Order: sequence, then C-alpha cells, then structure tokens
Amino acid sequence: MFYRRFGRCNWMVSEIGYGMWGLAEWTGSDDTETRLSLQRAVELGCNFFDTAYSYGEGHSEKLLGELVHQNPTTKLYTATKVPPKNRIWPSRREFSLDECFPPEYVLEFVEKSLSNLQLDSLDLIQFHTWEDAWLEDKRLPTLLEKLRQQKKVKAIGISANRWEPWNGVKAVRSGLVDAVQVIYNIFDQNPEDELFPACQEMDVAVIARVPFDEGSLIGSLTPESSWAPDDWRNTYFVPENLQATVKRVEKLKPLVPAGMTMAEMALRFILCNDTVSTVIPGMRTVKHVETNLACSDGKGLPIELLNELHHHRWVRQPTSWSQ
Repeated sequence: MFYRRFGRCNWMVSEIGYGMWGLAEWTGSDDTETRLSLQRAVELGCNFFDTAYSYGEGHSEKLLGELVHQNPTTKLYTATKVPPKNRIWPSRREFSLDECFPPEYVLEFVEKSLSNLQLDSLDLIQFHTWEDAWLEDKRLPTLLEKLRQQKKVKAIGISANRWEPWNGVKAVRSGLVDAVQVIYNIFDQNPEDELFPACQEMDVAVIARVPFDEGSLIGSLTPESSWAPDDWRNTYFVPENLQATVKRVEKLKPLVPAGMTMAEMALRFILCNDTVSTVIPGMRTVKHVETNLACSDGKGLPIELLNELHHHRWVRQPTSWSQ
C-alpha cells in the first residue's frame, strides 16, 4: 500500500481508502462479510475509512467503531458525515444553513457519531451536502471553531454535491475546511478545472468518491440491468441515465489494457492525479478489497492511455434523479 499526505492535516493515509456507503444501503450487504472485508483491508494497509450517519442511520458508523477497537495498535483514520437536517440530497441553492446544518443540530450529530463509533474524537467530520453560500452566515465559522476547540473532531470537511465541484471552491479558499470530498472518475473530471487547483493552493486534502460511477465503470452494466426494489441504484440508473451510461462504457472497453479490468483502469486513472489524497471505492466483499487495494502499487497508467481517457470526460448537470 502506498500512502499520501492528507493536506495540511499531515496525516499519511492509504491512497486507497474504504467507502462504507454500500455496507448499509445496497442490495447484497451482509454484516458478517462486511466485518471480514473491513479487517482484510486493515491487514493490507488501508487506514482511511469513510462513513456517514445516514448510511443505515448509524449502522455503518457502528461497524467502523468495532473495527477501530479491534485494531488498537493500528492508527485508523475515521471520517464521517453529518446528514442535512432536511434529509435532501443534493442541496439546492435556496436551502439555508438553518434548513440543513443549524449549529446546534451539527453539534448534536457529532455526539451521535461519537456514540456510534464509541470514540472520544473523530478524525474528520464532513457536511454531507454543501452550499458555498452558507459561508455568508456568520455562525458557520463560529461553529467550526467550536468543533475544533472541543477537540471532538480533528479536522473538518465538506462533501460536494454531485456534479457541482465548483460549489466548494469558495469553501476551500476560505481556509475554513481541511478536506473536500468530491466525485472524481474517468467520466467526472470537472474537479480538475477549479477545485483541484484551489485545494493545491490551500493545502486541502481531496477525497475522491464514486470512482466506479456507482458501478458503471466496472463494465458489467447492460441496458437491461436492474436491482432489488429497495436498492438505491434503481433511482439513479433510471432509463435515461442507464442507456446513456452503457453507451459511454462500451466506448471505454477497447481501451482496457490486456491483463487489466475496467475497474482497475478506473482506479489507476484517479491515482495518477497527485492532487487526490485518497480514493474511496465501496467494497462489500473480501474479494473486492483484495482486488482494489492491489492497485496501490505505484504503477499508474501509460501516459498514452491516460491522455486518451481524458477524452472521455462527461460533463453532466444535476437532475431530479442524480441525487
């Protein structure tokens, strides 16, 4: 496992972390397999774990807490998120701080996350949705300072709304946040335009999420793909999105090098960008863990392939189904 500096926090985190959303809300999740997968990740050198209160209403956090306590001699970085009070993803321009993250509400959920994890402090707390306009509310910097003074969190971050990497640049340049989590993958390359340069300038860590575009960049989707009725992917891969996505994935398949899977190519594409501190694929099985973490070998991708993949950038706008 290779490690990267996590911005001005100066943590050395595994360049492949563990995204824990799928452990609580996706079809096929099994707690027994989850515990084995999490422990296997630790054994292979993964030390950054990203969860959220909303992943199973605290269930994912509790699983991470178990893992931390089972590995007392290994530093595992815990990152979680406060859900917006109105429980609407993504945020909308008209939403106020009071509608999403009133100060007392944030402090309450920090305590809930600490209780779920059975920890005295969190390494990173993140706002699960974000609007740069909230920076104009004078209570926000006061809230962030209070969180730090209480020493219940070591660092503060934001999770940028889907397909809105511009909506976070002001937060980064404000100097108030230590990390930004953003969708970044072969299709979603927009963070390279404004957000990544701002993060480099301000020494803010970058957490790259959704490396497989919710599974499409694994290469197994078809126009007929479907999931269990209660699976979140049914609301994301609506016909409009599924058909367009499959067409773009098919154009990528001829580019996959011999002996490499599309998923591996997708991860290596992200790791080729030095601005990324860690990428957090969702992993629900031991096999997922072993396969994904094996990509942390410093090999990257051939420059010719990397240049070609940049031509597959897909500029998308948030919709009613993009969440």
